[in-house]
Amino acid sequence: MQSVLGFIGGSGFYDLPGLTAPEWRHVESPWGEPSDAILFAELDGLPVRFLPRHGRGHVHSPTDINYRANIDALKRAGVTDLVSVSACGSLRDDLSPGMIVLVEQFIDRTFAREKSFFGKGCVAHVSMAHPVSPRLVERIAAAADAEGIRYHWGGTYITMEGPQFSSRAESELYRSWGCDVIGMTNMPEAKLAREAEISYASVAMVTDYDCWHPEHGNVDVQDILRVLADNRDKGQRLLVRLARAFPREREACPVGSDRALEHALMTAPDKRDPALLAKLDAVAGRVLARGG
Repeated sequence: MQSVLGFIGGSGFYDLPGLTAPEWRHVESPWGEPSDAILFAELDGLPVRFLPRHGRGHVHSPTDINYRANIDALKRAGVTDLVSVSACGSLRDDLSPGMIVLVEQFIDRTFAREKSFFGKGCVAHVSMAHPVSPRLVERIAAAADAEGIRYHWGGTYITMEGPQFSSRAESELYRSWGCDVIGMTNMPEAKLAREAEISYASVAMVTDYDCWHPEHGNVDVQDILRVLADNRDKGQRLLVRLARAFPREREACPVGSDRALEHALMTAPDKRDPALLAKLDAVAGRVLARGG
């Protein structure tokens, strides 16, 4: 199966140098409207896809993003491996603004978002023990090494609902839990990617120290934007290097993200809701086609 590398993130990451045949296409989804059109392009012969998570111009808040439509649309666009690029706050002294964190684990504290493609009429349970694809993370780390980009490998990303930033008490609580960075977007994105059998990895770009740090005080949006602007060239170099070295044939995932639905569907075939199955044609098409 041919690899199709997907990126989901903000501005500056869908106008990479070296892209050929770029074309914005609207991909319809039965789960509603995705955040934006998807940029179809190639980089050194590798098909790549870009979806602005908040929409071009940042029109969707973290809570308002239609995460199901985004992942479904990327699946329909052929994406096999998905790299999330997002801003985050640091909960550790040594993870300073400007550093990249290659996330290993997540804690989901969101409460106002649809978190699964499955439910009444077709129940499924996928494993999230290892929420990122280690092979994909290894390739991102190799690209960072080749570009001389400083990063931290591993760590836990806690996803808060937002759109407000944390209170000081919340920030200290998350630190006591052993969390490393905090953001508003990687959940339920990672869960839905797993249900769609898309290998997922998170490149979390530290922009601030949240509000726990005694020398930094409140989170300031202008400071965040300034750090993101400074990191734009670094992020672009990372993604270009990753794409150029990426295998052209899809690799099997060591933690099974590419076959997460293999034994996940619980509802008996004769009890499944045809309307829900129709919406699952892209996400679960591989297992439904063989009566799984």
